[in-house]
Amino acid sequence: QVQLVESGGGLVQAGDSLRLSCAASGRTFSSYAMGWFRQAPGKEREFVAAISWGGGGTDYADSVKGRFTISRDNAKNTVYLQMNSLKPEDTAVYYCAAARAAWGSGIKYDYWGQGTQVTVSS
Repeated sequence: QVQLVESGGGLVQAGDSLRLSCAASGRTFSSYAMGWFRQAPGKEREFVAAISWGGGGTDYADSVKGRFTISRDNAKNTVYLQMNSLKPEDTAVYYCAAARAAWGSGIKYDYWGQGTQVTVSS
């Protein structure tokens, strides 16, 4: 069982940066691949970024590639999402998720956080 708690969301202006954090409970964080997803009002949840167990592999949605960076610190049981050059269309609730068996965009994630709101004003 893994519990995930996101933080770092807020209200920013277009062009600003934010760093989201997701803290995981337990001593087996390094055995989970991690992902970030987002859901905007009236839209389905979509994949944002993923990182493999040791951090050597990363994957991004085309819409955030070059602006967002996912990273992890296994010693701190935390995964991060650095978001630069934010756009109004990045406004959403951002969720982190953990997966045991695989990593990437098209896999089943086993555990989810409660989400953190990111609002980007124009």
